[in-house]
Amino acid sequence: MRESARFCFFELQTTDDGCPWSMVYRPSSCIMFPMIKPLLRLWRLLPMWLHVVVTRITQPKFNAGVSSLVFDEQGRVLLFKHTYRKYEWGIPGGALEYREQPIEAVVREFQEETGMQIEVIRLLRVASAREFPHLGITYLCKITGGEFKPSHEISEMKYFDVNDLPIMLFAEKDLIRWAVEEMTMDGGR
Repeated sequence: MRESARFCFFELQTTDDGCPWSMVYRPSSCIMFPMIKPLLRLWRLLPMWLHVVVTRITQPKFNAGVSSLVFDEQGRVLLFKHTYRKYEWGIPGGALEYREQPIEAVVREFQEETGMQIEVIRLLRVASAREFPHLGITYLCKITGGEFKPSHEISEMKYFDVNDLPIMLFAEKDLIRWAVEEMTMDGGR
């Protein structure tokens, strides 16, 4: 049996087997407040050091995230325009939920943020971040269906030439360049 209490965008959950309460993002099970977009825009305007401090205070001591790299036939990489980031453009991804498998998380995150479905082709990289306690799991994926629908997190998606990327986090640029080099050495995408 599962108990739950709904709050705005999150659902607190526990199970009979004794697992602790965990906060889980559930966009389809809650009412969207009209203030979320302005709050996300405000968050984007805050200095990066404040993003780091708030994240360290509000997140677990060590967190795990998933991301997907999607390339088109011309070798361009798919990026999302995030509504809440200081550097808006970035690779698709999100947090791994409690007891969720990474492959399930990357598919879920992509679908929640865009309304589109992806298929995981293969694991590209698992790496611990240098800047803060974060484990990043990156998959090579392909889009299999759906039509892009903007969300409160993602306003646009676009393919970019890997040699002409927009202003974005350096770590994500490095990841894209590393993946392209790695796939070239492996004989293709």
